[in-house]
Amino acid sequence: MSGAAGGWWRRKTTPAKVETYTRWSFHFFAVIEVAAIGLPAFAQAGAEVAGWLVGMVVAHAVLCALTASRALDWTRGRREQPVRLLWALGAATCVFAVAALVLRRHGGASDDTENATATVFAMVLAFGAGTMALGVRSRRHVVAQTTGFAFGAAVLSLPLGVPGPEAVVTAFVVFLSGSFLAATSIFSLWLLNAVYELDEARETRARLAVAEERLRFGRDLHDVLGRNLAVIALKSELAVQLARRERPEAVDQMIEVQRIAQESQREVRDVVRGYREADLGAELAGARGVLTAAGVACEVTGDAAGLPAEVQSALGWVVREATTNVLRHGDAGRCTVRLRVREGCVVLTVENDGVVGRGSGGGGGSGLAGLRERLAVVDGMLEAGPVGTDGFRVVASVPLSGRTTVDTSVSGVTS
Repeated sequence: MSGAAGGWWRRKTTPAKVETYTRWSFHFFAVIEVAAIGLPAFAQAGAEVAGWLVGMVVAHAVLCALTASRALDWTRGRREQPVRLLWALGAATCVFAVAALVLRRHGGASDDTENATATVFAMVLAFGAGTMALGVRSRRHVVAQTTGFAFGAAVLSLPLGVPGPEAVVTAFVVFLSGSFLAATSIFSLWLLNAVYELDEARETRARLAVAEERLRFGRDLHDVLGRNLAVIALKSELAVQLARRERPEAVDQMIEVQRIAQESQREVRDVVRGYREADLGAELAGARGVLTAAGVACEVTGDAAGLPAEVQSALGWVVREATTNVLRHGDAGRCTVRLRVREGCVVLTVENDGVVGRGSGGGGGSGLAGLRERLAVVDGMLEAGPVGTDGFRVVASVPLSGRTTVDTSVSGVTS
């Protein structure tokens, strides 16, 4: 059971983990309200009053937890603002506070009963103010709301027989406690929204990198084909005019068109080959830079110098795909990339401490399937899967037998 619970937690993204923590923190406020107010009141107050006090505190705590949950969903844009629930919480808070004062006046004259009812009165108002702060966006409204609860505490206390100095102190306690709970709630929401915005920024950066690569490819194709197609169009038009006049130079012009078309075809192949082939050295340096910029401690060991071009291309794609998976699908704090040659085989290992939970990083995903196809061209193999409780490892190996001799001192560079 504990393993299943741990797996459920590890499969969550970082924003989802922070949201779960925030949501249960708000629910824990309800537990604190019952434990810190209801139970002492039950122990202090007389038998006639204790049950009513505990019942009101429990009902108020449950209503606060429900309101906090709905307000959190509203903050994340999943539902409309819970206006009716906020009004219900405000009304219930006032009713329970007045009921506590009525019980104080008519529930017995013992000091313990008076202390218990006074505590319930002040803290119900404070928890109500702190919870309702989750349902409004304007900080000015939050301050006004908390001040209103404190002012209402004094106004409600005096007609029910509470001495003036005690009413002022109670109002001050409600203001301080309510402000603290409201500030805590607002900061928790701000932190949650900041985590989501950072995650969206990381996704946007990855998409921009893809878009930039597409633009580069488009520019290269335009540079290659634009001029040649213009020349082909011009010479074709000239050949048509010469053919209509039955001039023999039309054949020469068409031969030139054929030559330019063949040259364009060769240049397009070169562009596509350069786009599809990944340079291993550049990919290793790029992985270190991108991961470091994303806040992932990255260590790169090894040097691609001396490796055959086809091996570098295949392993470069492994580095590119693994880096993308760490950024998009993992929750990594560190990543290690090792490149080494041993026993006539070059081995690339990419390991991070964030379990990859979805997309092409998971076993059998389309990304890994594509990498296996690329490695198969150079007789290579790919292994990928979880390591320990919170790690993920990708290992690619390519034999060097029958290929250009390489410098075996590959492991000499550490970053």
